[in-house]
Amino acid sequence: MDQSLSIDEGLIRRYDRSGPRYTSYPTADRFHGGFGVDDYRACAAATRAEAVARPLSLYFHIPFCDTLCFYCACNKIATKNRAHAAPYLEALYRELALQGELFDRARTVNQLHWGGGTPTFISHAQMEALMRATRAHFTLRDDDRGEYSIEIDPREVKPDTVRLLRDLGFNRMSLGVQDFDERVQRAVNRVQGEAETFAVLDRARAAGFHSVSLDLIYGLPFQSRRSFLHTLDTVIAAGPDRLSVFNYAHLPERFTPQRRIDAADLPPPAEKLAILHATIDRLTAAGYVYIGMDHFARPGDELAEAQRARTLYRNFQGYSTHADCDLIGLGVTSIGMVGDGYAQNVKDLDEYRRRLAEGRLPVYRGLRLDADDRLRREVITRLICHFELDTRALGAAFGIDFAAYFAAELRDLEAMAADGLLELGADTIGVRPVGRLLIRNICMVFDRYLRGGDERRYSRVI
Repeated sequence: MDQSLSIDEGLIRRYDRSGPRYTSYPTADRFHGGFGVDDYRACAAATRAEAVARPLSLYFHIPFCDTLCFYCACNKIATKNRAHAAPYLEALYRELALQGELFDRARTVNQLHWGGGTPTFISHAQMEALMRATRAHFTLRDDDRGEYSIEIDPREVKPDTVRLLRDLGFNRMSLGVQDFDERVQRAVNRVQGEAETFAVLDRARAAGFHSVSLDLIYGLPFQSRRSFLHTLDTVIAAGPDRLSVFNYAHLPERFTPQRRIDAADLPPPAEKLAILHATIDRLTAAGYVYIGMDHFARPGDELAEAQRARTLYRNFQGYSTHADCDLIGLGVTSIGMVGDGYAQNVKDLDEYRRRLAEGRLPVYRGLRLDADDRLRREVITRLICHFELDTRALGAAFGIDFAAYFAAELRDLEAMAADGLLELGADTIGVRPVGRLLIRNICMVFDRYLRGGDERRYSRVI
């Protein structure tokens, strides 16, 4: 598979509109309160009746952070009071028990992820207790072949934390960096040194972690092409297995912490595009391949290999090599995907704890997919993961005539084909290297909800 990437600034300017990131289809903003606990239980029951039991994926949301990063759009609770973690974890244990009752213990957990917030906000003893509680209700792997990952803030790691995490079964981690420039760090309230960051990376390698990813953000206050490349060169020299280079979306009307960022300090669009262009050139020269949607990896990384093998998948945690799992979301605001249903937990911490104290699952909204949703989800997933689609094979799998079913969408793609973003074959859609940065635009063509004129507020694609 050709994993090359090309950038055409003129096309990017022309297509740079707002759009979903497609960690799911339909997207989470389509969830509704008509889907509740009973619907979620029905979805889980339907998976128990399947002839072949699918493995499981568990996502745990740990919402606490010691300090507030002004750019952050995650659901989090900024506090220095570590005592807040104990009652939250007690509620999480209750949720684990309730969820565990819905799934057969023969279904192995092939994927596990702790996200946040800052998962390492909790103490070592609490980490051990949470993993014990997980094993009490679900069957975790003991052969190190699962994808067990955790998000790390290097400022929240003690000298022995990494070794403990490895002993608990974690084998992948992502390290938050964003930028090493001190002026940028002060502007976003995340002051973090290179030494403490790379010390964690070194410990992860020494402990035998399979993969370490570093997260960067471009478009933050006071960033320039020159300053960001300095950070990028420092990161490349450390040689992480993967890199995520996210576009900062400044939406202060939606995310309160961002109101502390002065929009006048943000790099102008031309400079932001220059940062992206230089980043792609530098990472490509360093041997990284573009996986898609801000993600780069070394050619031998399992994500790159899965993409070449057409087995790459995308879910609420990003790209994954486990496409066959039912995903169970645990913790406040977590989202799960079980069978044909999406389910999201309540967003308010007190409500989350109250429902679990009453012995109720904290699901408050979701969505049951219909046949068209399932079809379009498959189209979007294949395009966003593999940059190509065999329309004949997909039509046969879903019992449709692809060209007839998607006649309007194919007409819309003709303009993108004329611009060189993709190629339309008799039975294929192939995204060209110049179209890969604009894959969200291509996927939006197949989004029934957007085609219906129901516009929502999303981040810009670049």
